[in-house]
Amino acid sequence: MALLTKEGLDRVVELLVSEGLADPAEVQRVQQEAAQTKRPLMEALAAQRIVTNEMIAHATAVVMGVPYVDLKNVEMNQAVFSLLPLEVAERSMVVPLGESNGQLVVAMLDVGNIQTVDYLSTFTGKSVRAVMSSSDGIQAVLKQYKGDFTGVEQAVKVTNQEVAQAKASSNVKTITQDSPISKALTSILEFAVKSKASDVHIEPLENSLIIRCRIDGVLRKVMELPKAIEPALVSRIKILSNLKIDEHRIPQDGQFAVVVSDKEVDLRIAISPVVWGEQVVIRLLDKTGTSMDIESMGMTGRALRTVLKGISRPNGMILTSGPTGSGKSTTLYALIARIKSEKINIVTLEDPVEYKMDGVNQIQVNTDAGLTFASGLRSILRQDPDVVMVGEIRDSETANLAVQASLTGHLVFSTLHTNSAAGILPRLLDMGIEPFLLASTLNTVIGQRLVRRVAAKRTSYQSSEMETQEINQVVGEILPQTQEEVATTSEDLGYKGLPVANQNGYNLVKGIEDQDSPGGYAGRAGLYEAIDVDEDIQKLIISHATSAEVMRVAKEKGTVTMRQDGMLKALSGITTIEEVNRVASDLA
Repeated sequence: MALLTKEGLDRVVELLVSEGLADPAEVQRVQQEAAQTKRPLMEALAAQRIVTNEMIAHATAVVMGVPYVDLKNVEMNQAVFSLLPLEVAERSMVVPLGESNGQLVVAMLDVGNIQTVDYLSTFTGKSVRAVMSSSDGIQAVLKQYKGDFTGVEQAVKVTNQEVAQAKASSNVKTITQDSPISKALTSILEFAVKSKASDVHIEPLENSLIIRCRIDGVLRKVMELPKAIEPALVSRIKILSNLKIDEHRIPQDGQFAVVVSDKEVDLRIAISPVVWGEQVVIRLLDKTGTSMDIESMGMTGRALRTVLKGISRPNGMILTSGPTGSGKSTTLYALIARIKSEKINIVTLEDPVEYKMDGVNQIQVNTDAGLTFASGLRSILRQDPDVVMVGEIRDSETANLAVQASLTGHLVFSTLHTNSAAGILPRLLDMGIEPFLLASTLNTVIGQRLVRRVAAKRTSYQSSEMETQEINQVVGEILPQTQEEVATTSEDLGYKGLPVANQNGYNLVKGIEDQDSPGGYAGRAGLYEAIDVDEDIQKLIISHATSAEVMRVAKEKGTVTMRQDGMLKALSGITTIEEVNRVASDLA
């Protein structure tokens, strides 16, 4: 409750009485009792149900002249909780409501607590606007942080009972489909799917078990469970994934599928032994929610033209790179979908097969059976393919086979883990590929990252001096310099309505918080850079040039870098500068 002076408290009481919310005689009686027991008046009024906590909070807000919100029966969208971690919210008794005009809007008990507001502003890096709510309302929202996990709560109770019974018995209990732990896992996965999470992390600590979800590329803590539930939960995941439940010393990988809201979701499981137990990471692959159209994914302009030129050739390699979770595999699927035809034989080698495509022969890697990327690629080349997709080039053997495949008339698609498109070239050279072979087989190299899209409901604002300077520094050289150049430059870069380069500011956008787009974002888009391996780039490869030298020449030839692509997307209203800096601040 907000801290008020005695005069302020008297005004709150007067307001409650004048509005007919409290009986004057009852209030007077409780005032006398509270004075004798030295109990806070408002606490005493609520305890004896003269008024509710909600009435007190509302009246206090009116007296203080601050906004008030009733949160007791409000169902929050789970994605809004990414704005403030649960531990911070619980410690400060503050819950996020969304973002508005670049401000973080929160509900708190004491809006006059400047220290808490300053702490939140420093912690989030945003200015904070506070509204008042009751303790009941804030507690109701804090419970929603964890989603509907009644199944998990039941599993915790049963597990605690079983742990106590196990001390007096050596019986081994089989985990059945209807057991509480199975229902707990179902609750966690349903929450992840409905929140559009890409990954679920189950992480053991010394005395507890942490569940975190990656939503729109950002990890958020969902719940903390007792340590006792860990063995049963991990065992259930291993059973569903056909893994060895008695193996705790080495990593294991598996997969299974679930159906949530009539949608089939494939789950990719990775289990690794850590200091305090076994960590489980579950990758969710929702086939119904992924677009396989390269333009709708965000590739446009020069990058799109470069890639389309590369895949139009009858042979050679098209390689895409980026960190884990940057959408590399989805890009390859989109490119495969672009060239798919009854006239060509397309064979893929994947670990795992993430999206099943009609008309494409997809092979699942099985290292236990001896089917690796290298051995599988040898087999594929005997199946008369026109197009080959290798899920990932991980070693020199696979890299050499991919090069040989492209030399013998095949179009080869694959991915590598590097930070940029130009970084692919020295990476392959480090794998032992001869420079002259690499120069003659590479068609196109692609670098990519993912940013969150600004929601449909948005507001515009003028860039600050610092933002203007950053924009001019990154993309000023490729923006139109005069009004007459706008149409030509916009068409060339693939973004409509680009502004003229200037020092005074640009029109940018922020998403407006609502139920459908919590945090002001909805969905994600790719940032891309694509380098056409022409004669000049080939000469650099043969001379063992660094990735910086390759990128410098590529930029001179018109390549738009990922960071530039991000700034252009921010200027076009697709994303924000904050998002671009979050995922691409390490890029030039």
